[in-house]
Amino acid sequence: MKNKFIKRTALIAILFTGLVSCSSESETEVDLIDDVTDGDTVVVELSSAFDQFSDAVTFTLSDDGTEVYVESTGLPNHTSIYWSTDNNLYLDETTEGVRKTQEDSVIGGGGGEAVSFTVDATPNLTGATVATDFDTIGIAVSGASIFNDQEGGGALSDAAGSLDYNGGHKGPGVYHYHLEPRSFSNDDENLVGLLYDGVFIYGRKCNSTGGYPDDLDVSGGHVSTTQYEDEAIYHYHIINEEYTADGYAYQPAIVLFAGPFQGY
Repeated sequence: MKNKFIKRTALIAILFTGLVSCSSESETEVDLIDDVTDGDTVVVELSSAFDQFSDAVTFTLSDDGTEVYVESTGLPNHTSIYWSTDNNLYLDETTEGVRKTQEDSVIGGGGGEAVSFTVDATPNLTGATVATDFDTIGIAVSGASIFNDQEGGGALSDAAGSLDYNGGHKGPGVYHYHLEPRSFSNDDENLVGLLYDGVFIYGRKCNSTGGYPDDLDVSGGHVSTTQYEDEAIYHYHIINEEYTADGYAYQPAIVLFAGPFQGY
């Protein structure tokens, strides 16, 4: 894949009584984990969901297969009023009523957009939930940052008028989404991004049923199959609830992810 390095590593460890038996495949780099708890079979491989991200994002699996390193330029691959006017992705959205946070706020300007973080290759769903905070909480398939439902520690509704078609804006930090990003997920089942706890988030609909899931937890998560997994896994959805944001130019406003995280 152009400008993207994805290292796929399968880790398989099977514990017998007093003996660990190991096997390898000639076409796949295999690392074995010796310190496996009794009865556990550990299989870790990067999902094909990672292939859906733009070339702005790079994923690298750690040598021991326990972590995934995430790096992104933070530059989205879609139009916005927040690009500079000489960029071919610039879109004049003032006719729709979008008011930029600051006239000199442009994608790639100021502090830049690049983000990097590390997630567990297998999210830990056994601990306490963790609240989201004001800052990047994940990366979208477009390459840009995901934020929660607050703006500067206050209500998002206060800044709703500055959000573009994709529910994103910039100023003065990175360009980021607060709402459902319609260019790549608009009331559908599409993959939206990866959050800081290592859990994927999808659109409002569920691939396993084709409709809105009715078993979501407080974070918008549940266990089911996806278009990229053969077995049912825990993942988030954008919750199908309208957010009151009177100044938003592209109603209805649907919050992307409020939290809390479930996968720490």
